[in-house]
Amino acid sequence: MIKSSPLRGRFGGGFMKVAIVGASGAVGQEFLRVLDERNFPIDELLLFGSQRSAGRKYTFRGKEIEVKLLQHNDDFKGVDIAFTSAGGGTSKEFAETITKHGAVMIDNSSAFRMDEDVPLVVPECNAEDALNRPRGIIANPNCTTIMMVVALQALENLSHIKRVHVASYQAASGAGAAAMAELYEQYRQVLAGEKPTVEKFAYQLAFNVIPQIDVFCDNGYTKEEMKMYNETKKIMHTDCEVSAMCVRVPSLRCHSESVWAETERPVSVEEFQQAVRNGQGLQLEDEPASKKYPMPLFHENCDDVFVGRVRKDLANPNGITFWLVSDQIKKGAALNAVQIAEYLIKVGNIK
Repeated sequence: MIKSSPLRGRFGGGFMKVAIVGASGAVGQEFLRVLDERNFPIDELLLFGSQRSAGRKYTFRGKEIEVKLLQHNDDFKGVDIAFTSAGGGTSKEFAETITKHGAVMIDNSSAFRMDEDVPLVVPECNAEDALNRPRGIIANPNCTTIMMVVALQALENLSHIKRVHVASYQAASGAGAAAMAELYEQYRQVLAGEKPTVEKFAYQLAFNVIPQIDVFCDNGYTKEEMKMYNETKKIMHTDCEVSAMCVRVPSLRCHSESVWAETERPVSVEEFQQAVRNGQGLQLEDEPASKKYPMPLFHENCDDVFVGRVRKDLANPNGITFWLVSDQIKKGAALNAVQIAEYLIKVGNIK
């Protein structure tokens, strides 16, 4: 993992000008927390939002900052890094406005992820890809992909991964702050004997699981599942085949995944566990005898991807299977983007 580091004063005592687009959303708010937590070097912070959120005020490092309306103007002049998390449509519409004066746009939407001229980056896997960004845009991958490839990279370092089967158990947070609030409200309503409100999901999520995230494609997979297939190949520069089943579960903000991976040679449980211990952005929690394994309840606000239940695959001599948990809003979104920016600063690649 790219650790928090004393980056202040990198520009001869001066700091950077940073922007957050979509500041009022769940990921936008997480950006504020992560940037402060990691002591990210900021001289001036600009917050942007839609007509609905413009005018709101947020406090950052003791200073109150008002959200400005995102417009096609010169508000991004002088901005070094713009973190954007306002949806794919907004990212596409405003990309040129954001980058035209030289800002590096680190985008959390799906708008540019598979574009050949936009790097798709998880710093633990392919940080160097961020250096080649002809359009001034770096894409942040899908949250489920991020946590999986951080773990897969540790395995790939032992033996090339040929194929992966993965089942995700995705928290309400993946659908935004309003979805998290709806889950709380549904539990209250059900326990009070009221009819639950269902707006953010296709069905009631409280006391339920929904085997659909995003819309279905012609092949029967959802767009979320195809993101894991396509993004893994691009990030890891691999021919590894990925088959995913993505399920929404009634946890709040940590995603979980069951992963079955097949490598070119057999990898032992002990080998992979040691690779996790030595890996970047990973923590091993794997003591089944004492019921120690990762769970969403205990890993909110954590930076790392937690790995447990490591076993040999009984159905495949070259297979290994394991369980992952990671904070979807943090490592799955805001933290990964900030780590990209930290890498660019570290290698002196901002402007």
